[in-house]
Amino acid sequence: MTSALRSFGLSLPDYPWEAMAPYLARAAEHPGGVANLSIGTPVDDTPDVVQEALRAAANAPGYPTVHGTAGLREAIAAWFERRRGVPGLDPRDIMPTVGSKELVAWLPFLLGLKPGDVVVRPTVAYPTYDIGATFAGAGHIAADDLDELDAATRARVRLVWVNSPANPTGSVRDAESLRRIVRQARGLGAVVASDECYAELGWGEWDVQRGGAPVPSILDPEVAEGSHEGLLAVYSLSKQSNLAGYRAAFVAGDPAIMANLVNSRKHAGMIVPYPVQEAMRVALGDDAHVQTQKDLYRGRRERIVPALERFGLTIHESRAGLYLWATAGEGTWETVGRLADRGIVVGPGVFYGDAGNGFIRVALTASDERIDAAAARLATGP
Repeated sequence: MTSALRSFGLSLPDYPWEAMAPYLARAAEHPGGVANLSIGTPVDDTPDVVQEALRAAANAPGYPTVHGTAGLREAIAAWFERRRGVPGLDPRDIMPTVGSKELVAWLPFLLGLKPGDVVVRPTVAYPTYDIGATFAGAGHIAADDLDELDAATRARVRLVWVNSPANPTGSVRDAESLRRIVRQARGLGAVVASDECYAELGWGEWDVQRGGAPVPSILDPEVAEGSHEGLLAVYSLSKQSNLAGYRAAFVAGDPAIMANLVNSRKHAGMIVPYPVQEAMRVALGDDAHVQTQKDLYRGRRERIVPALERFGLTIHESRAGLYLWATAGEGTWETVGRLADRGIVVGPGVFYGDAGNGFIRVALTASDERIDAAAARLATGP
């Protein structure tokens, strides 16, 4: 009996962040405490307007709907038009999700992928894209353009993940680049799922508040060319609204796929709680707090970038999002260790694929005080 029970469970790789334990311990020895710039979890307060909406909806004795309330879906459609350049999105083709990571992990399974099918994800990418393929029993491969794949592999591609702005690199795909991958995927009969959760956090040429262009969505008419067929956009409020603890996100796109996802999730009970749906609805209608939060991140970015560069790091891409993708021209773990000796913890680039070797990811999601402490240590030594 006991030996039989040992065969239960999934065979997944160890969660990569466990490897950071010794570096966290080294950093903790610093007399000024740890400046943790490794994890992209928000540290600033959830906006009052959102907290008030959650409290107002707290009396929720009945089951919420999987599809989401009409009010929430209408708010998401209005947000897509106002902030993402996607007009006329039908609220029926929208659904809230329990955070975006949940959808990333389960989408290949919910799309009906099977052994022999292939999921394509970016060369440097969030590891959950591969885990999602594994859950479905499908294969996965890293490529930034489908023309990089041989003909036999291309014939098996069923899902293509796009992540723009990207975690961890902060790279942004312009409309032409997105349109190219949409055309390639449609030619293969594959779905394109675009993880766009950093879209409000563009910098430089993509900083709308400083005269830049908005980051394009996969559902943008210029990209989709008149049809959302085979396209899904995924978005999270964790970053723009400090709602990571609410698990508040949504997916929208192809009407046929969305109807099937809604039905499948009804069977599985994948439901966003009603108070969270109301908090999302209110958050998506209030642009002021989004601007306030972006200004905080911009300030932190402007203070930490020169300090990292003085330390000898070169910043690559990092044109949007909450991370800086940097290298010192040495092995990833050597850089991680040198920074840990200064009490600074960063994300190892090797967690994001073989192409991340030699890089580190520096998160802007620390308090002003911790960002300033890290900058001072980088400038003056331990």
